[in-house]
Amino acid sequence: STDGNLEVILEGEDVSGEIRTQEVANAASQVAAFPRVREALLRRQRAFREAPGLIADGRDMGTVVFPDAPVKIFLDASSEERAHRRMLQLQENGFSVNFERLLAEIKERDDRDRNRAVAPLVPAADALVLDSTRLSIEQVIEKALQYARQKLALA
Repeated sequence: STDGNLEVILEGEDVSGEIRTQEVANAASQVAAFPRVREALLRRQRAFREAPGLIADGRDMGTVVFPDAPVKIFLDASSEERAHRRMLQLQENGFSVNFERLLAEIKERDDRDRNRAVAPLVPAADALVLDSTRLSIEQVIEKALQYARQKLALA
């Protein structure tokens, strides 16, 4: 978009806010456990990989979808911090949120994703694990850019 925010358009309609709800995140985690769904998604996701490259956001981008990517960053934060950030994001979009319930859902999703048989949630062996719990957005961006420049020999 012109203001720098991510827009997701589906059949001509902006669904950016709707796809970022906790309900959608939980459903995506449950559906992703089905091997046939994952296989179909992998083909579509990998089709996006073209020059000059891309930035892919997802729990298995560095291990399953793009295992040969030259730069991999596993962005993490404590469950509590992620629940807090998610709560603020949802509230900004007009949703009423219960922090404790949100925290429980995040922990449940993490557990489900870590223990699934297909593509469990783990950082790639060659990824930078970046704990953003106590970092500002600006600090996270700076650390990510610094790492990417180093990996791509642009420093």
